[in-house]
Amino acid sequence: MKFALHFGNNTYPDPEGARKVARAAEAAGFDTLFAVDHVVFPDNYTSTYPYAPSGRLPGGPESPIPDPLIWMAFALAATTKLRCLTGILILPQRNPVVLAKELATLDHMSGGRIDLGIGVGWLKEEFDAIGVPFARRGARTDEYIQAMRALWAKDDASFKGEFVAFDGMSSNPKPVSGEVPIHIGGHSEAAARRAATLGNGFF
Repeated sequence: MKFALHFGNNTYPDPEGARKVARAAEAAGFDTLFAVDHVVFPDNYTSTYPYAPSGRLPGGPESPIPDPLIWMAFALAATTKLRCLTGILILPQRNPVVLAKELATLDHMSGGRIDLGIGVGWLKEEFDAIGVPFARRGARTDEYIQAMRALWAKDDASFKGEFVAFDGMSSNPKPVSGEVPIHIGGHSEAAARRAATLGNGFF
């Protein structure tokens, strides 16, 4: 059995705290440290947070949530065995070609210690601010997973979808084990189906 620590980046958003919790987790034998994701937080929102009876996300706009990938890079550089997992990263808000490069680089630099936990998101106001359509974010997520894996699998990669398309592209370095494991987060039947068909695990 393996154990992980949740809420790493928003609980320890400062450099010293991040370094301290990462090294403590590794010394205690934890396998993985989690980092959560929100690019922006609206002062007012009508979207319903699905994991609390109140429908409101704990904390507020002033709560620090460092970018999970940059925070994880800092934590991984302070350790030698600890893995890091995004728990979760809102995949449809990210450009999958750029994200594939960022994740592969982070995996390569850390010696293969990256796991990607992803979700489709729930906060429409955040999508609006980023300029990504909230509608059909599930379909966008499915396609982004496949596009990233195409770039990780080989050079001269091609992919043609509704939301992303490229032909004869190479992205290096590649992940250490050939791909970054992708764990699907969510509480819906759609999330469970996505985990079964496209995921390496279910969050």
